Amino acid sequence: MESIFGESPSPSPLGSSPPQQPVQPAYEAEDSQPVLTHPDSSGQAKMVDVSPKEDSKRVAISSCRVLLGQKVFNLVASNEIAKGDVLTVAKIAGITGAKQTSNLIPLCHNINLSHVRVDLTLNEEDSSVVIEGEATTSGKTGV
Repeated sequence: MESIFGESPSPSPLGSSPPQQPVQPAYEAEDSQPVLTHPDSSGQAKMVDVSPKEDSKRVAISSCRVLLGQKVFNLVASNEIAKGDVLTVAKIAGITGAKQTSNLIPLCHNINLSHVRVDLTLNEEDSSVVIEGEATTSGKTGV
């Protein structure tokens, strides 16, 4: 692969922001220790019943950094990848993935998303692309 795309990116410390706290805390037992909600009392997988819950607005935000290496970074930045505009395809794939989450993750409720945002930002300092995604819904269960 190096002959096509150049040298592998060198490991570098990545700057990160502190993790955001969830708007609504996870279910907790009486001793305030977090508990998993998808196994039943015998440890078998089950889908959580959300029918008693009230509707509420829920927002999820996530981000990551993908190290590309200098040669690939330059090709992406100048839109010279043979298969087309990498960043636009990645953005569409991210939105499509958000819309298909309940088909991809077992026990995930089908959620009507009211908004999905995917931003990709090239970072020349470390030859990376920073990806931030946001999904919003109003309903009984969250994103």
